[in-house]
This record gives sequence, C-alpha cells and structure tokens, in this order.
Amino acid sequence: MEIYVVRQGDTLGQIAQKYNVNIPQIVAVNELEDSNQLVPGEALVIPTSTRSYTVQYGDTLWSIAQKTGSTVQALIQMNGLTDPNTISPGMTLTIPSHGQKPLIETNGFIYDLDSHGVNAVRQVSEHLTYLAPFAYGIKEDGGLTALGDTDVIREGLNHGAVPMMSISNFTSQELGSDLAHTLLISEDLQQKLFEAIISIAKQKAYQGVNIDFENVYPYDRGSYNQFLERAVRRLHDAGLFVSTSLAPKTSASQQGLLYEAHDYPAHGRIVDFVVLMTYEWGYRFGPPQAISPLNRIRQVIDYAVTVIPRNKIMMGFQVYARDWRIPHVQGQEAETFSPKEARERALQYQSTIQYDHKAQSPFFQYTDQQGQRHEVWFEDARSAQAKFDLVKSAHLRGISYWVLGYPYPENWTLLEDNFTIRKRL
Repeated sequence: MEIYVVRQGDTLGQIAQKYNVNIPQIVAVNELEDSNQLVPGEALVIPTSTRSYTVQYGDTLWSIAQKTGSTVQALIQMNGLTDPNTISPGMTLTIPSHGQKPLIETNGFIYDLDSHGVNAVRQVSEHLTYLAPFAYGIKEDGGLTALGDTDVIREGLNHGAVPMMSISNFTSQELGSDLAHTLLISEDLQQKLFEAIISIAKQKAYQGVNIDFENVYPYDRGSYNQFLERAVRRLHDAGLFVSTSLAPKTSASQQGLLYEAHDYPAHGRIVDFVVLMTYEWGYRFGPPQAISPLNRIRQVIDYAVTVIPRNKIMMGFQVYARDWRIPHVQGQEAETFSPKEARERALQYQSTIQYDHKAQSPFFQYTDQQGQRHEVWFEDARSAQAKFDLVKSAHLRGISYWVLGYPYPENWTLLEDNFTIRKRL
C-alpha cells in the first residue's frame, strides 16, 4: 500500500493514473462515498504492487529499514545508492517487498454491545487476536456486575477473536479509588472476585482477563501488586491468561493518582502482558490537541521497554475523532465521532486538512452554520502508519484498540499490509 496526500485540484483519475491503479480500487480501500469529492490534505491509501518511503528529518537507512521491515543492504540495492549517508529529507526511496511481515497480536475493546456493536465486531474481528467487551464492574462484596456481552462474543468467535474479559473498579460517575482499596486489603474479597471471574469465563467462553484498575491510591501500590500475584496464580490454575491496563507513564517517579500505583516493573514480571493506555491526551473536557500524539506515545514506550519485556507490551491506539469548539472553555465537552466522519465533516465545510508532524496527527478547523469555530483532531492513514512503524521499531507484542465502533477503514487495510496478525483460535 502507498499513502497519497491529496493536493488542491487533484482528481481520483489523476491519482489512479499516477499509481497505475483503477479508481474503484481507491474508492473501495478508502470507503469513499463520492469519488468526485476529495479533501485537500486528506491521506488516501493506494493499493500498489510497490512501496515508497519519503525520508524524514533524522532518518537513517537503518531507522528506515526498521520502520519498513526491510534491511539496509536491500534499500541500498533497490535504490542504487552509492553512498548510504547521502539520503536527505524529502527524498523518495523504493521499499522492497515486505517478505516476512512481523507477527503481532491485536486487541479491540468495545463498550457498545448492542446490534451496532455486533456489526462493528463483524467488520473488524478478522483483524483481532482478542476482543474485550468493556467492562464488568467490581462490586463491594467481591462480585461482578452483569454485562450483556453474549452477542459480541459470539460474533468475535465466528472470526477467530479470542474473548478477553475486562474488569474495572471505576465507572463514568465514580473514580473507584475507595472500592479498589476495600478489595486490595481483603484477601477474602479477592478470592470471591477470582471465583466470580472464573464462573463467568466458563459460562461465556472467555479465555483470559484484562484487569483495568485506575485511580488506585498511591499507598495501595504494594497491595495492588500482591493482588495481581494472587490473581495470576488462581486464574492460571483455571486456564485463563491475565493482562493489565496501565496508565501512560514516562518514568517510575511520575506523580498523580492515575500513575503512582501502576508499577511497570511489577506488572511486567507478574502478568502475561500489559496494555499501555497511550491515548486521551486530547481529553474530551480538555483543550483541543492530538488524542494519540506519537511524540508522547514514544516517550511512554521508551520508558516501558526498559522495565517490561517487549514481548509483553501492547501499545494503545485510539480510533476516534474529537471536535472542540474554539476558543476552548475549560470543562466544555468535545464531540466524539469516527475518523470517517471527520473526513466527511472536512468535506462538508470545505476545510483543508493539516498535519502535525511532531504529533503525527491530522487536524482541521471550520466554522459551522451558527458562526461557531471548531477544531477537529482525528486519525488517518499517515498517523496509523506512524504508529505501526513505532510498534515495529520497538519490537512490541502488538496493538490494543480503544475503542471499536468508529469506522476507520484505512487503519485495517494498513494493519494487514504491515503485519501478520496472530490468531489463537
């Protein structure tokens, strides 16, 4: 696959001719509703038999080989380079065919469990190793709340996605700090929780569990680690794998309720794998900014790989867009929708899509019919490819998507172009 950024005046016919492909192929891969309408600045995925790479500032042949799954020698031979040190920003290199693509695992969380959620799972579960309906809430007596997840589990299993049970201590109304403390100081409650997990897993074909404890009091850090050790022993005995979700830390000393009780080295030692929640910098109640900026994600990964085995790390990747009213008023909530809708909104308001190269994220601004200014940050083919390159260069276990249900067709096309997805069923 190639990625082409639309310029003012481009037509699909011209782009198809440039890459020697036909228009219906481009329309199908990008799920374009009107082949006659393009958005300046949008990134299109082009199905081609060869690949190219545009050299960025700071690139070396070695780093390009890491990103593209090639080798330095192959790049030199393919491009006829006599001096590999003479590559410069803006230069276009032809990339050899993938050959053996990296093997990774993928997970998709989903909280919409009705017919819309079932349809979302039907569309993408072939690309998933795990499917994680979100979430079973922990009760004060150690039990779990009910979750209507049967239909999405069944649909995922139809396409080989392993069900992974998600449990949490928080809700949209409660931080869950006190509940976590109550559980973490009582081994009796913990044993009741383990039995509840095992019972539901047997009923619903879950093969593992993701423990998502957030806002845990810093003084409960040690108790949380001990809880995980007990959980792994008991749940492994029952044939279940155990993963955890971790706040995006950049150092062991990072302050804040979200971070301090999440002990990266302990989780890396105790559980089977971790999900790094590398998203939500562009918070819905905060100011407009990239939701999953690559520069911030890279800082988290750079720390994580020093204390957690790389083959236990799944990098989080958000798959939605946000629209903020500007100028931003503190506490004002942004609208959340799909990357596909973001593109259609840019088309509706005749906006030019821009790209933040530091964050590796697209954005645009527009004025609505009432005269209100807006700023939209979303994901496109370029931002997806940048994240895939990071997963490859860091040799991570894989990618965990938050959250399914938002159409983002170019992501799934590029995912399969970059990786072989491990299936465990």
